[in-house]
Amino acid sequence: METSVVLLLVLLVSFLLLLVRGHPKARGHLPPGPCPLPLLGNLLQMDRGGLLNSFMQLREKYGDVFTVYLGPRPVIMLCGTEAIREALVDQAEAFSGRGTVAVVEPIVQGYGVIFANGERWKALRRFSLATMRDFGMGKRTVEERIQEEARCLVEELRKSQGAPLDPTFLFQCITANIICSIVFGERFDYKDRQFLRLLDLFYQTFSLISSFSSQVFELFSGFLKYFPGAHKQIFKNVQEILDYIGHNVEKHRTTLDPSNPRDFIDTYLLRMEKEKSKQHTEFHHQNLMISVLSLFFAGTETSSTTLRYGFLLMLKYPHVAEKVQKEIDQVIGSHRPPTLDDRTKMPYTEAVIHEIQRFADLVPIGVPHKVTKDTLFQGYLLPKNTEVYPILSAALHDPRYFEQPDAFNPDHFLDASGTLKKNEAFMPFSIGKRICLGEGIARNELFLFFTTILQNFSVSSPVPPKDIDLRPKESGFGKMPPTYQIRFLAC
Repeated sequence: METSVVLLLVLLVSFLLLLVRGHPKARGHLPPGPCPLPLLGNLLQMDRGGLLNSFMQLREKYGDVFTVYLGPRPVIMLCGTEAIREALVDQAEAFSGRGTVAVVEPIVQGYGVIFANGERWKALRRFSLATMRDFGMGKRTVEERIQEEARCLVEELRKSQGAPLDPTFLFQCITANIICSIVFGERFDYKDRQFLRLLDLFYQTFSLISSFSSQVFELFSGFLKYFPGAHKQIFKNVQEILDYIGHNVEKHRTTLDPSNPRDFIDTYLLRMEKEKSKQHTEFHHQNLMISVLSLFFAGTETSSTTLRYGFLLMLKYPHVAEKVQKEIDQVIGSHRPPTLDDRTKMPYTEAVIHEIQRFADLVPIGVPHKVTKDTLFQGYLLPKNTEVYPILSAALHDPRYFEQPDAFNPDHFLDASGTLKKNEAFMPFSIGKRICLGEGIARNELFLFFTTILQNFSVSSPVPPKDIDLRPKESGFGKMPPTYQIRFLAC
């Protein structure tokens, strides 16, 4: 009996010591927020609806800038349009660091153009922007590639003969082929088994990253990494994608012609060769692998998911689709494909695409940032490396900038004369130094794919519009629309 009491006392003392050691500490003077518990942080303030719901509830009490402890680490939340702009634009350099996403950190480990920091990030971003701008080193333009892919999609949709289908993989195919043409120098057939396997892995992985399980993992990754969960499947999926990329890189090495680089990988390999004698070059194999993974994944999932949300909204609001088609008839007609030059003459269509992006709210809590130095912000002192979440959803649903923030309404982007108007709260690609690398390509894809489909087809749902549910399938790091069926009826 005495032994049991002694053992219990030892365990109790050990637990108290752990609590004392694990109590969150933060230098500097952080914004207000709920009082954290040792080790657990603000777990008790987290809502079952996920991180975004939790942050929005805390915002009501603490304002647009506040501190939340995700487990033992403090994270600064930026919720208002003004707060996000003040940080990411007005103090762009100080807020240009990249924070971590726990479920992918074991894979990326600070490598690659999206998750790198410091000089590594600057070197890779400069290189990636220049290479993507060249878009295959002087070969066909991005517009021509998207137009060709749109023609292939129209042919594929005609084969359905108006039968209901799930558009998920077709929308993935077209967006993936654009980024594949830049990165790998090739496009894939929509029936290619390897291609479809990669797209399935992307879909699964984005769904898992956006799941509630991954949000819990973000709070306690140091402990939960030892147990089964979504993070294990994400790692397994991404390793399979990396195996494919690795084989492709080796194929590029053996067929490389230094006088005629074909794509991003060729250009990177040439830069690696040029800098091989440099001791601290960032142009090495690991940065190539993770950069290609990042571009391939982001270039596929973001635009395809936006298109999926877009056509679900067209089924829910058929009068909007009809107005877009009317503008297409007036500006483009039916005898030529849409071009990027048409954009300026089609304010309603542009407003609809903007509103789809705003409503879809694809990365609601933003990709984490961190401050690169001790930073004074709104009277608070944020110590170097403090993580910052720019809550993009709070800007995209800001009632000060959008009259009906929770409703789908293209008039949010039109002035009284029907002209497209700029809105400071519209930041689906984020803003500042870490703005999405592929913003220009994504905007071109959305316009050309959206208008080409509606030029050639009317769309309808097997379900009455009033019964269409717009609630996301997953809403965490990313937001995924529900699965649905759609008919493409040839005009």
